[in-house]
Amino acid sequence: MNAPLAEAPIAAAAPTQRKVIGIFERYLTVWVLLCIVTGTLLGHRSPDVFAALGGMEVAQVNLPVAVLIWLMIVPMLLKIDFHALAGVRQHWKGIGVTLFVNWAVKPFSMALLGWIFIRHVFVAYLPTAQLDSYIAGLILLAAAPCTAMVFVWSNLCNGEPHFTLSQVALNDAIMVVAFAPIVALLLGISSISVPWNTLLLSVLLYIVVPVIFSLLLRRWLLSRGGEFRLQALLKRLGQMSLAALLATLVLLFGFQGNQIVAQPAVIGMLAVPILIQVYFNSGLAYWLNRRLGVPYCVAGPSALIGASNFFELAVATAVGLFGVRSGAALATVVGVLIEVPVMLSVVRVVNRSRGWYEARA
Repeated sequence: MNAPLAEAPIAAAAPTQRKVIGIFERYLTVWVLLCIVTGTLLGHRSPDVFAALGGMEVAQVNLPVAVLIWLMIVPMLLKIDFHALAGVRQHWKGIGVTLFVNWAVKPFSMALLGWIFIRHVFVAYLPTAQLDSYIAGLILLAAAPCTAMVFVWSNLCNGEPHFTLSQVALNDAIMVVAFAPIVALLLGISSISVPWNTLLLSVLLYIVVPVIFSLLLRRWLLSRGGEFRLQALLKRLGQMSLAALLATLVLLFGFQGNQIVAQPAVIGMLAVPILIQVYFNSGLAYWLNRRLGVPYCVAGPSALIGASNFFELAVATAVGLFGVRSGAALATVVGVLIEVPVMLSVVRVVNRSRGWYEARA
């Protein structure tokens, strides 16, 4: 018998406490599709307007996109309590599995899938000039573990909230130092030239500074009005964050308008490696947790954190490194398109397999 190993006591949330994903989040794919259509049509019909917006750059950073990315990232980081890192030892096996999948498996498996599908399977149907850029976008997408939406997925599978919080806080801390080296390594292996200065600037702008700013703002809010004031601000910022996401999509697809109209099948081809890596990494994390005897309420969010992506950071970095009209930017945006339906399907599998997971004999 493969009995569960000793763990700190963890109580799974009761079914009646399960939070339901909001209407806006549930149908995010619909809104994303509408933004894709709107942005593509506007970019195709008014290329001069988007050319002007694309030219608003400072040190290779597109200012309109940078502002929108900040409006997306800061509200998400405000939810993270970095004091939760003190609880990492309580769930060390589940956290170890997730870290292994997030940092030792997912970026490298995506680089391999990009090489297989972009350079071989679909190479005859993709623009030759964008092949390297597509692979770079896929690598950027996989190298950044998800931050905000993980809380939604964890709630939907009755995940242990303290584990989810401590895992996200730890991933964010690791991202500050590990994101740039992993991206540079994998892009180098793929023979894609990346200026280190631009990559480090992206990390500074979209990881280091937002993390420090959010940490200080969170501390100030808690000192002035406690948890109530923090939650009130998060509620107001939540809709702004989603609106910024949709506006970013309109901009990015506007920049890509002519290319998408010329080759609409590109989106479907880019989605294939993303889909495979999500299911592979979530399945791997779930199976490893079961082998180690990790409680189900930890294994569920561990699998979901191991599979999902911090696509806001990926989009921002792709735009900074390769430009708003690059294949890298398009590849990261495809990740946004399929994020919700794919992760909801993973949640469904986790929920329905609980009996199998807990039958460890």
